[in-house]
Amino acid sequence: MEKLVAFYRNSERPATARLRLSRWLLPAAALAIIAALMVRAPWKRPPLGPMPPGGPPGAGTPSGASVSSVSVAMTTKGDVPITLTSLGTVTSLATATVKSQISGYLTEIHFREGQMVEKGDPLVEIDPRPYEAALAQYQGQLEKDQALLDNARLDFHRYQRLIKQDSTSRQTVDTAAATVRQYEGIVRSDQGLVDTQKLNLVYCRVASPVRGRVGLRQVDVGNYVTPSDTNGVVVVTQIDPISVVFTLPEENLRKLMKRLRDGAKPAVTVYDRAFAEKLAVGAFDAVDNQIDTSTGTVKLRALFGNADGALFPNQFVNVELLLDTQRDVVVAPVSAVRSGAPGTFVYVVNSDGTVSVRRVTTGATAGGNIAILSGLAQGDRVVVEGADRLSEGAKIRIPSAPSTRADRARP
Repeated sequence: MEKLVAFYRNSERPATARLRLSRWLLPAAALAIIAALMVRAPWKRPPLGPMPPGGPPGAGTPSGASVSSVSVAMTTKGDVPITLTSLGTVTSLATATVKSQISGYLTEIHFREGQMVEKGDPLVEIDPRPYEAALAQYQGQLEKDQALLDNARLDFHRYQRLIKQDSTSRQTVDTAAATVRQYEGIVRSDQGLVDTQKLNLVYCRVASPVRGRVGLRQVDVGNYVTPSDTNGVVVVTQIDPISVVFTLPEENLRKLMKRLRDGAKPAVTVYDRAFAEKLAVGAFDAVDNQIDTSTGTVKLRALFGNADGALFPNQFVNVELLLDTQRDVVVAPVSAVRSGAPGTFVYVVNSDGTVSVRRVTTGATAGGNIAILSGLAQGDRVVVEGADRLSEGAKIRIPSAPSTRADRARP
């Protein structure tokens, strides 16, 4: 039995060794096969880097030069506006916090929150009865003092006649004259008190000081209002016309002031926050009198008619100011203009299917187009897409537009 166990133990060792050897040989053999497949003759290796358009060199042209597929556009002539853009805030030309000028209980409210009101329209009314009573009291005092004044004047005239007859003394005449002046002062004082009460009665009816939109009311009927109330009764904001306050860098100020001295009235257009929707078109109004040294900008104001309410006070907007217009210039797509070692240039398409580098001088940009002040003529074809691999004299291919069903049916 012991011999049989020893036999089995000796037979397991070679099998284990063979198993371990096979675990190393199989991966090594697989790697050797993969390496042999990847190793190819130099003349069969694919070219390094991306394949040029039209296939490997020599496949598309007899000379072996690569051909790039590009998109082109033709230059035209037109007008290009010179604009300045900025951020702005819609600002009301008049914002009035309506306050009571007298103290009293609020008895009536004549407006709806958010409605439009005209200048002078009644907003609220305050209880007038205390001021009516005071007015009657002061009017009675005025009548009393006016009667005393009339009597003093009669006495003064009598004393004047008596002094001519030497029937009274000069002192009596002078005293009568002083009494008249005294009562005249009292009557003027009484008249002032009467006028004050009449004015208070006017103040009992609070009217809108400007034309605009009323906000949310600050008090309700039955509240006791005083002139010292900080919030007032309601706030009225003028919205038509309305203004937009914006800033421009100080380096643009010289050109703008020159245009203003020439009598120009630049147009100003405002857009929404995303610069996607045109909100209103207005006119430039004023320039601030100093530059903000902390930002190097100057404030400007433009006026807008706002009958449709498109502009709302304190709204954030994008502003575009039309400074000038370059007229009858060569116009090309912005994507055609490139910058590099030659400077600012474009690729011009030649009649033989090649391109040439053409240096240009550019002007204003607007609507995806740019003014070309020199270097191009009307009707030149320039590359707008696919110019990354081009160079002087490179051959190009312009893909033809896909034909429509109508084109295919046409003989």
